[in-house]
Amino acid sequence: MSEKDPLADVRTRIDKIDTTIQQLVSERAECAAKVAEIKQAQGETGHFYRPEREAQVLQAVKDRNKGPLNDNAIAGIFREIMAACLALEKPLKVAFLGPEGTYTHSASVKHFGSQFEKVAVDNIEEVFRVVQADGADFGVVPVENSTEGMINHTLDLLMASTLTICGEVELRIRHNLLSQETDFANIERVYSHQQSLAQCRLWLDKYLPNAQRIAANSNAEAVQLAHAHEHSAAIAGIKASELYDVPVLKSDIEDEPDNTTRFVVIGKHQSPASGNDRTSLLVFAHNRPGSLFGLLEPLAKRNISMSNIESRPSRKGVWEYVFFMDIDGHRDDENVRAAIEEIEKASAMVTVLGSYPKAVI
Repeated sequence: MSEKDPLADVRTRIDKIDTTIQQLVSERAECAAKVAEIKQAQGETGHFYRPEREAQVLQAVKDRNKGPLNDNAIAGIFREIMAACLALEKPLKVAFLGPEGTYTHSASVKHFGSQFEKVAVDNIEEVFRVVQADGADFGVVPVENSTEGMINHTLDLLMASTLTICGEVELRIRHNLLSQETDFANIERVYSHQQSLAQCRLWLDKYLPNAQRIAANSNAEAVQLAHAHEHSAAIAGIKASELYDVPVLKSDIEDEPDNTTRFVVIGKHQSPASGNDRTSLLVFAHNRPGSLFGLLEPLAKRNISMSNIESRPSRKGVWEYVFFMDIDGHRDDENVRAAIEEIEKASAMVTVLGSYPKAVI
């Protein structure tokens, strides 16, 4: 009589667990559908996405995680379950810099899951326009890179827009050299978005010093150009390589190993407090001595941390500036509200660009 296969026991146990998981996911989806029915009965006709609720759920998932999967892995699984359930209620339409395969597309998937309706557009301005015109529920745009700093073009668009920031997502950027060529010596030109070219400057100087560097509207467009032209390469992510069938010739060519881009989610609806929030401000400062101190003192007095400050020309007068500020807390928090009121007295004008949950995964 043969010995019992120990692997068979484990596989049987896995099959039972999978059946239970599937039953519970289906039960959760039924609850989500019931939520939609209740909301519609109460007169809600728009999307049912609640960023503060999803941030709280994902944070709770991470807090109770005891392994062996890491926090982001288990949160990512729940992210997809939540996205599938939300799609049952009413699918979201999300605009991003296209075509599919860009880093902004990847950031959108990381934040919303993979079940949303994709609205891929040609430039960042179009993301704002589409959301403003109700062609999408939300848009995702890059705002800050850990090596290159703030993305001024996005800041200028935020300054001119009436849309609000209602979420954020951080994406580890891993640049790859994609090409049909198999030898660096055959590459005559490299296509990529100008930010990616800047983030790989030292690598390109060392390994492809004679190749022409050509800026494209997006990394995905760059891959399409590299696919269409001989002796060409593109800098892009793995997703673009898979979508457009251009092999990875060299991985991880970014100059900084921890290269990360922060994206913000823009829309027409303000996010309620989640308990772990960030507030972005636009402050028009007076052109006089001590004006910056007057903007920062209300935060210091209330022990409010400021994670970022960036100045841009206000375009309202010579040598007049507007400050973009990110601070901890929600605009509805008592100390944040009091600080903003005091900053308003010390400045020409303050606009709250949005209060939103901090990135969870």
